[in-house]
Amino acid sequence: MALNSDARRKIGISFEFFPPKSEEMEGQLWNTVSELQDWDPDFVSVTYGAGGTTKAPTLATVSRFLAETPLATASHLTCVGATKDETHSVIETFRKVGVKHFVALRGDAPGGVGAPYQPHPGGYANAAALVAGLREIGDFEISVSAYPEKHPESRDTAADIDMLKQKADNGATRALTQFFFDNDSFERYLEKVRAAGINIPVVPGIMPIQNLTQLKRFAGACGTIIPAFLDERFAGFDDKPDERAKVAAEVAAEQIEDLARRGLTDFHLYTMNRAPLVSAVLTNLGFTREGAKKAGAAA
Repeated sequence: MALNSDARRKIGISFEFFPPKSEEMEGQLWNTVSELQDWDPDFVSVTYGAGGTTKAPTLATVSRFLAETPLATASHLTCVGATKDETHSVIETFRKVGVKHFVALRGDAPGGVGAPYQPHPGGYANAAALVAGLREIGDFEISVSAYPEKHPESRDTAADIDMLKQKADNGATRALTQFFFDNDSFERYLEKVRAAGINIPVVPGIMPIQNLTQLKRFAGACGTIIPAFLDERFAGFDDKPDERAKVAAEVAAEQIEDLARRGLTDFHLYTMNRAPLVSAVLTNLGFTREGAKKAGAAA
């Protein structure tokens, strides 16, 4: 499953993290960051909760990334539950700490995934409008979301792709997809995206599987299909964490390798604030840590 050297040179990777909710999780996050930054990602992103519920933790986390690491850091930004002025205030706060890249999202309704969404009076109606607002405020890099298997709230795939086109037309830089496991389905989706005149990069979101049972629950809420082959690959490893982790790394590496053969060059990995599995995936693909590269060059 390892990529050849030419393929590796073309590949760009990025990582997603989430703000810690406790001192223990804080320690885990920064240990993870310390390990993963050596893979030299193009950028990292930090999530932002529904209704702005994690604005302060996100700001603190992003600020520390920018102050203490060499990593280009994007902050997620939502418009749910806020007026335009309130959203602009958040943008200005993040800009003051050095944020130049936002992942612009509508955000889940305050009631959680699946709850009815209502735009806030005086706020941005959706992510496309938020992108336009960001573009008016500053020359930001703007990533947006994309859904190869359709957003759960979209009427159909055509409506979903129309929303992505609005985001692109309003100034989005790239789209980062919801995680998926069916590469054929993703390729068909990408063909429809291009046919709709959307030309921004569509970066596959890759989810290394920490726990298949938990992933199935999460996937059901966000509309991701879990193929039957995953049950087959993980069968018999429930009580064998080492073997399960090995299979998980192989599955994600195989998915990336296959997508690279289809011409994709950038990949966004959902880390779940854990380093070992992500590192194993990249090792399987034949990548080396940036520190190892430097040591080799020095030798």
